[in-house]
Amino acid sequence: MNDLSARLAPHYAAFRAADRLLLTGHSHQAWPDAALDGQIEAFADAARDVDDKWAAAFKQADRVREGFRLFLGDPYAELALGSSTHELVLRFLSALDLRGRPRLVTSGGEFHTLRRQLARLAEEGVEVVVVPPEPAGTLAARLAEAACDRTAAVLVSAVLFETSRIVPGLDALAAACRRRGVELLVDAYHALGVVPFSTAGIDSAWVVGGGYKYLQLGEGNCVLRLPAHADRLRPVVTGWYAEFAELADDPRAAGRVGYPVGAARFAGATYDPVSHYRAARVFDFFAGQGLTPPVLRAVSLRQRGLLAARFDAIDAPEHVISRDRDAAPEEFGGFLALRSPYAGRLRAGLAARGVQADSRGDHLRLGPAPYLSDAQLGAAMDHLAEEIRALSATSRAA
Repeated sequence: MNDLSARLAPHYAAFRAADRLLLTGHSHQAWPDAALDGQIEAFADAARDVDDKWAAAFKQADRVREGFRLFLGDPYAELALGSSTHELVLRFLSALDLRGRPRLVTSGGEFHTLRRQLARLAEEGVEVVVVPPEPAGTLAARLAEAACDRTAAVLVSAVLFETSRIVPGLDALAAACRRRGVELLVDAYHALGVVPFSTAGIDSAWVVGGGYKYLQLGEGNCVLRLPAHADRLRPVVTGWYAEFAELADDPRAAGRVGYPVGAARFAGATYDPVSHYRAARVFDFFAGQGLTPPVLRAVSLRQRGLLAARFDAIDAPEHVISRDRDAAPEEFGGFLALRSPYAGRLRAGLAARGVQADSRGDHLRLGPAPYLSDAQLGAAMDHLAEEIRALSATSRAA
């Protein structure tokens, strides 16, 4: 084991991280054992306080916001929390002036949260412009060109979920959107916890993300970062927590639906607080282990580089499987994407060998994590080599 994984692995005993080949680091990382302590604490608070548990639960939510602020590179961010990015994206979309600006611009490389919802809106008459995701290096500029005075919002990922390519130029895109009065929403899910991220150059943007992947927070921990001008918007999809502070004064008397200032403007409704207890403990664990954005990026670059080198050594036929060699390692996120028409078959073969990975379309995705040793990564790639050799032999016979 390398030094970091040797130190971390014992803290993931419940997930047996030291004994399994979990290349799911881009999708569902193992949870540290401290996460269970949070879930037990949530039960204990509910058992003790019953309906008065919410004061303690809201403190956990505040810790979750604090944790996300570090990884967003925005220490004073206004953050609305949600159980999923879809929930938060819906509130954002519902706040747009789609009557006056009935056009949305996005890329063809967005995760299904955006892809499906925008496709459905298109069926209802909203003009949705889909810009090809490749080449990633020019994606932001092409999105800016597609935005016009009829555009309500541009929606794009910071890191593309299929290819792991980082989308550069978001600062220039944000500036172009600002000049045209267009909202910009950045999906940072595949950046948080593996690629250093900052809102400094995109301060006018909305940012959505979550901790299910690289941050090891588990389900139910997603976030929407609000820009300073968010108080001008009134989301149609709005939960009663948005008027939580005014309930004693009976908000029905106001006539018109009111909205608070700040993140509560985009609040939802009653939620399961267990996820926040778990996330708070994980953020504390990260802090205690020194797992900061720069450290996690350094680990990711080294591990992904090891996987890429081991793949290159396999010398696989390109018609069977290949990887993108046109970009520098720093231009990728936290997983190695391998393109193959047999991606699903390779994933199943790896699973049969005890290697957990996944595939999206024609991409096999291999995601390392800080608790994995170099020996584990090497063993996983040895299994992949065997699967590729078997597949190559079958394709030659055919």
